[in-house]
Amino acid sequence: MEKEPIIALDFPTWEETERFLQPFSAESLYVKVGMELYLQNGPFIIEKLKKMNHRIFLDLKLHDIPNTVQQAMKGLAGLGVDMINVHAAGGQKMVSAAREGLEQGTTGKRPLLLGVTQLTSTSEEQMHNEQLIAVSLKESVLHYAKLTKAAGGDGVVCSVYEAAAISEVCGTDFLKVTPGIRLKEDDANDQKRVADPMLAKKLGSSMIVVGRSITKAGSLLEAYQKVKQQWGEIEHVK
Repeated sequence: MEKEPIIALDFPTWEETERFLQPFSAESLYVKVGMELYLQNGPFIIEKLKKMNHRIFLDLKLHDIPNTVQQAMKGLAGLGVDMINVHAAGGQKMVSAAREGLEQGTTGKRPLLLGVTQLTSTSEEQMHNEQLIAVSLKESVLHYAKLTKAAGGDGVVCSVYEAAAISEVCGTDFLKVTPGIRLKEDDANDQKRVADPMLAKKLGSSMIVVGRSITKAGSLLEAYQKVKQQWGEIEHVK
């Protein structure tokens, strides 16, 4: 289990990101760079964060034909990020191609490769009506997890509520990276399947991704330490 929570840097500019990071100058963080920040600023953002000694989850959720994803991953591997993801819905060949691209483009340690299962903003009803997937949400997530593992992925992005079941079918070493993490007193906002850090750990998350509970807090450091303390609270899960 990763001891540090991953902070979602959901900002549009480097200036806003830098302002947010200022109180953490003494900390080496694990941060998530998503589409909003990366697509508006490019590799510059990654260079800046690496110089500040932060670990990086590049959350681009690639989904395209296998060859395109392979070539994209080959280029992205050169950025030196720690973790990256694709949509598992792209299929086993696409996920395998993503892994191959990372191996081709990495000079040091290969970034961990995750498959996105179902977004934590997606409800079962929405999945049925809009994706026309007839099985339960849990079955869909487990299917994508098994597909990702078979394709050579290191883990998946899922909600905390599927983490234990994924461990049963894919093993405890298979990563369960869970967004939708909120402190109990915070609003769920646009997320449907949310949990607090203690529940996430109890249910088997390997890593948690926290956004607004930290980035929109009145005291950034205090909120970060509160999340970190709750995430490390339960040492033995029965």
